[in-house]
Amino acid sequence: MLQLAEKLDRINRAVGATVRWLALAMVLVQFGTVVLRYVYGISFIFMNETVLYLHATLFMLAAGYTLLVDGHVRVDIFYGLLGSRGKARIDIFGALCFLIPSTAMIGWFSWPSVRNSWSIMEGAISVGGIPASFLLKSLIPAFCVLLIIQGLACIMRDIARLREEKPAA
Repeated sequence: MLQLAEKLDRINRAVGATVRWLALAMVLVQFGTVVLRYVYGISFIFMNETVLYLHATLFMLAAGYTLLVDGHVRVDIFYGLLGSRGKARIDIFGALCFLIPSTAMIGWFSWPSVRNSWSIMEGAISVGGIPASFLLKSLIPAFCVLLIIQGLACIMRDIARLREEKPAA
């Protein structure tokens, strides 16, 4: 089970290693936009949309990696006080009752919009912008798939932790 979890982890590790470079690209494009606007008085809508596309891609595709490295915000009262087994139980419950169902619903209900966007090759958000809104909308199912993959890997790891640890006597 741990071997399968590690294989699933590799997917989000690879995605995380790739999309982290989008943060640098986003900063550079935004810097260029600001310099062009305030130094030269030139503004390009496609540059503003490029920052939006990079930002959306970075955050949507890195969500699974963030779960992998336990970087998501936790709102808990008792979690920090629990031992390894208690934390594993809460994590399994959270993944099975909240993470996977909500992510699956987001994917399910967003799919018609994504499909329609691809069928018409939906264009730019603004006149003069990037003519690829269909790509931006495609991030939603990708986000869902990557989060579900990582959620399953976390569940497998937590189940393995529960099986190998003996309860305190």
